[in-house]
Amino acid sequence: MSQWIESQAGFIKSRDLQNISNALAGGAIAVIPSDTGYALVCRLGDKNAGNRIRQLRELDKDHPFTIMCSDLTHLSQYARVDNVQFRLLKRLFPGAFTCILPASKEVPRLVQHEKRKTIGIRIPEHGICQSIIAAHQEALMGISLNSDEEQYFINLHDMDKAFINAVDIIVDCGELPLRPSTVLDLTEMPPLILRQGAGDISLLQQESYR
Repeated sequence: MSQWIESQAGFIKSRDLQNISNALAGGAIAVIPSDTGYALVCRLGDKNAGNRIRQLRELDKDHPFTIMCSDLTHLSQYARVDNVQFRLLKRLFPGAFTCILPASKEVPRLVQHEKRKTIGIRIPEHGICQSIIAAHQEALMGISLNSDEEQYFINLHDMDKAFINAVDIIVDCGELPLRPSTVLDLTEMPPLILRQGAGDISLLQQESYR
């Protein structure tokens, strides 16, 4: 049976934040809100929890996770970023972007692209998501909570009961919009747009890549 936590006026209690952090540290998987819809997350590098997420989403063993960070200082622990990339990241984050960057030595192999040694990384613009990451004091790894290639959950009460019972914690913020992130490959300059989503790509045109 999962623990169901409901937000109050866009916030959750500090006691609940600590409980979520403790559970994630102990190997839990959680459904949490983000600026691109609900996400299924666990502690960064937790192989068992990661496998549970892949099984729930019926994904293959090589399907990549996204690293979710609290700010650019936090991000720099997990990605190798040059000056040009950093200037662009300051413009994009926090926001509805997933950026592909070279992985640092701090990143578990579980999260890296096997051949390119890159990661997908985010700084979500959602208060509760940010609070959960801050309370946990380390990055999370996760994946969007979508049921197939097209449909994204907007109301958690629409989820299958078996799915709900397989998750340890659910943080319910009510209905969220269907907003997949914009995916950018920042290992190339100018960046490659791998998927156009909720992130405003006009921000890319305002940056010099020198």
